[in-house]
Amino acid sequence: MKRRVISLLCATLLSTAVFADSPSVGQVFDSQFQLVEREIVGLVEAMPASKFDFTPSSADIKGSDFQGVRSFAQQAKHLATNIYDFSAAVLGEKPPVEINDGEGPRSVQTKEQVVAYLKGSFAYGHKALLSLTEKNQMEHAAGRGTRLGDAVFLMWHSLDHYGQMVEYARMNGVVPPASQPGSR
Repeated sequence: MKRRVISLLCATLLSTAVFADSPSVGQVFDSQFQLVEREIVGLVEAMPASKFDFTPSSADIKGSDFQGVRSFAQQAKHLATNIYDFSAAVLGEKPPVEINDGEGPRSVQTKEQVVAYLKGSFAYGHKALLSLTEKNQMEHAAGRGTRLGDAVFLMWHSLDHYGQMVEYARMNGVVPPASQPGSR
């Protein structure tokens, strides 16, 4: 999955170099991030509040050990926190939220709070991605890799957790909006 995302992003970036009237690097990344946002926010909104604390158990899948895994809500918060964190790195700023070892603010607890926190992270992510240019994409970002590298991480890390959250949703009888007929 990671290789597909990275290959797609690289191919898209190479195509922008060929055409002079192509969108900017930031616009290319942001258009992909809009798709990621639609799927993730749609899934989080579709999960019933009563299932937000769901974690799989060994009873759900025989022979499995799910000790210490994140709940659905914790997955969403972690994902949003990392979007804030890596977006801040792309922008060269301090994250605007409490990172708390990647788990986000302790005060974000209810479904409504998690959804709002997630939407805020995507808004900040769009700002970060749209700041990418041909000139700054290879600059070092806040002591990590490059701004471009952090943008790529932002994308694949989000999709990694989306996949886990889809499994949790399906285990609870929720069909992800992106998988429903007529969703594309």
